[in-house]
Amino acid sequence: MRLILVFCLSLLLLLEGCASTPPSNIDNICTIFKEKKGWYKNARASEKRWGTPIHVQMAIIRQESAFREDAQPPRGRLLGFIPWIRPSSAYGYPQAKDDTWEWYIRKTGNRGADRDDFADAVDFVGWYTTITHDKLGVSKWDARHQYLAYHEGHGGYLKRTYRRKAWLLKVADKVDRQAKTYARQLKTCEKDLDKGWSLWPF
Repeated sequence: MRLILVFCLSLLLLLEGCASTPPSNIDNICTIFKEKKGWYKNARASEKRWGTPIHVQMAIIRQESAFREDAQPPRGRLLGFIPWIRPSSAYGYPQAKDDTWEWYIRKTGNRGADRDDFADAVDFVGWYTTITHDKLGVSKWDARHQYLAYHEGHGGYLKRTYRRKAWLLKVADKVDRQAKTYARQLKTCEKDLDKGWSLWPF
């Protein structure tokens, strides 16, 4: 029995050690890409495929999950203290819901894609912002309105549901500021990242 317990604890520690931790400084895009070396390659590939600039993709993901691979909405509380169900199926880096993620897989053919895989997550954001541009006419460079459509869904954006949510408008402004900050930062390190990304193994 003791051996089984030791084995189970060791397995849990091993699995925990395999989990990806968020970047140490999520406010600086250069630091993020230098620490998470494969991420620049992933974000650049998404930008080339979909046309949404890296700084917009990264600002959306930062807001949605703070770059935590297993992020989920907090559980509700029954009677104020009993942990209850989560308010939505949003999960992973992009906080995409089950049905939206299935839509992405169906449309892109990216079978086996996972929301807790950064390469898939950033490709999803590039794809979704492209749909937003095509359906709603929102510029791929407009982080504020892209985020509003991302959060409310395309139907909600068309109905202007965000106008009744003062808190969401503040969050969208925050995403816009973060995107602009990331854009400025990226200009200082992009050349070095472009030189080195092709040498990274992941």
